[in-house]
Amino acid sequence: MGILIALAVVLAAEVCPDPAAPCPGFKPHDLSFARPTDGRARAEERSRPFFAVIVASAGACAIPETERLRIQAVFAQRKVFSSRFECDGDVENNVRYTNVRENAAFVAIHAGGTREEAAKVLAEAKSKGYPGANIREMQVVLVHP
Repeated sequence: MGILIALAVVLAAEVCPDPAAPCPGFKPHDLSFARPTDGRARAEERSRPFFAVIVASAGACAIPETERLRIQAVFAQRKVFSSRFECDGDVENNVRYTNVRENAAFVAIHAGGTREEAAKVLAEAKSKGYPGANIREMQVVLVHP
């Protein structure tokens, strides 16, 4: 069992939170992460856990990219990402996130690797007009069809 846990940790990669320098292989609305380069086929790939501040939510596929871009402009130094899993009839929309409802859309701000850093981002979000913002620990999951 210990070997499986260690293997899972090795396979979980760091996210690329700089909006100006995303990791390759992801869409603009995704929070990207460094993918394994060992050539092995996987059903899914996961990032390491991180914290996010959710600033908007709605029904599945209901938040347009223009809204994410508007929020990204407010938080220019932090990646703002949104859930678009299987939206728009596009089978390439294959990124989902853990610890959120699968039948809902959201827009979130990458808030770092610690709860303390996330609390600062939450306070900033609330000060910028997002009173319902909340912290979530999550992972990015790239699902292979």
